[in-house]
Amino acid sequence: MSERLTVLKTYKLYVGGKFPRSESGRVYEVTDSKGNWLANAPLSSRKDARDAVVAARKAFGGWSGATAYNRGQVLYRVAEMLEGRRAQFVHEVADAEGLSKSKAAEQVDATIDRWVWYAGWTDKIAQVVGGGNPVAGPFFNLSSPEPTGVVAVLAPQKSSFLGLVSVLAPVIATGNTAVVVASENAPLPGLSLAEVLATSDVPGGVVNVLSGRTAEIATPLAAHQDVNAIDLAGADEVLAKELEIAAADNLKRVLRPQPVDDWSAAPGTDRMTAFLETKTVWHPTGSLGASGSAY
Repeated sequence: MSERLTVLKTYKLYVGGKFPRSESGRVYEVTDSKGNWLANAPLSSRKDARDAVVAARKAFGGWSGATAYNRGQVLYRVAEMLEGRRAQFVHEVADAEGLSKSKAAEQVDATIDRWVWYAGWTDKIAQVVGGGNPVAGPFFNLSSPEPTGVVAVLAPQKSSFLGLVSVLAPVIATGNTAVVVASENAPLPGLSLAEVLATSDVPGGVVNVLSGRTAEIATPLAAHQDVNAIDLAGADEVLAKELEIAAADNLKRVLRPQPVDDWSAAPGTDRMTAFLETKTVWHPTGSLGASGSAY
């Protein structure tokens, strides 16, 4: 039998539920921890970033309007599919982060568990951060959380898969849509995650994944008037300061980068509440007098 040539994988961006190449036509080499070539990844441009924001905004109404229970089911389906492609992600994470297969497997297992964890929170976070407020007067006063909108997410640079999911999942679990900038030096697990999202029940545009130079992509996202918030997890101190200034132009919510020693530690609810707004509704109970309630 003649020797066959291996079919190399072509990694692409994920924007609006589709897999375009970068508008610029550019790619860059991705190498493993030893400098060995792994693949060519798309080098996203400012135009790609703007296209991703348009897709995220278009998807926001449907995703935020879905029931919290439905979002939980959708996220759980993603975890199911990640489990089915576990071997692929173990291989990619091992190459990306220079880990042994066993260590990479631990990271992938923790990532799948993280998806399940956030899937369970979708219909519970409202009970934690919302509720009835005692007020002086004949009123019901109710506070409930609502998603902020389109969130730009700079994925952690060193934790290519677990770190990425740890900052992405809470954003979409709470009804926001996301534009994700994958780790600059290790984007392949993030780009493969996009393939899972595309074949799951996550509507196109809810998550958009870009790869390339973090500073080059993040700058137009921070200044974009239709981006409502930005998570700076993958920015260094200098870049974070620049992006924070750019984000102030339309009063974006900004989650500053915080040192994380272990992404597998229990995350708590902070990243979910970071991108939630609180809506408070006053409703009259009716006049309460000598004759009793007006109802």
